[in-house]
Formats: sequence, structure tokens, C-alpha cells
Amino acid sequence: MLLAIVRIGPVAYGVTIRDELERETSREVTLGAVYKTLGRLEQKGYVDVRIGAPTAERGGRRKKLYHLQPLGTRALRESLATLRRLTRSLGRELEAL
Repeated sequence: MLLAIVRIGPVAYGVTIRDELERETSREVTLGAVYKTLGRLEQKGYVDVRIGAPTAERGGRRKKLYHLQPLGTRALRESLATLRRLTRSLGRELEAL
């Protein structure tokens, strides 16, 4: 979820996040799961929400736009560092998968 927000940038909202996750994982993701996770990330201080301008395509409704907070950036960096450490010496093994 955090990676999707970073990839999308300043226009990350529920639908664009879901679409990014589905495109990159080839798995179906419900909007309910996205919003539930975003709520948890917000509670932890990993993401912040700001309300965008109303748009005609949404019938004048505003979008909730999500962006990483410093705590979320740190959590993402730590997760990526852990993944890199775990895969560091598995070159041949990973290629064989």
C-alpha cells in the first residue's frame, strides 16, 4: 500500500491505489480492503489525508488524497532494507523459482 502511494504520487486516492495494486500484483483488490488499510495506516501515522478539490466526474464530491508521512517513509525504508537483506545471497535460488 505504501509503495503504491509513493508510485502514484500526489494524486493517490482509494481508486488509484486499488488500480495500482491490481495492475502490479495481478490480484483483485476490493475498495473496502484499500480503505480499511488506509485507515489503519493513518492511525499509525504512516499516511496523512488531505481533501482534494471537487471534481465534475465525481458529481462534485471531493477526493481523499493520501501521502506518506515521515513515519511511513521510515517504515517503508525499513521494510525494503529487510527484504534486501533476506534476498542478498539468494541470487541463484531466486532465479530458479
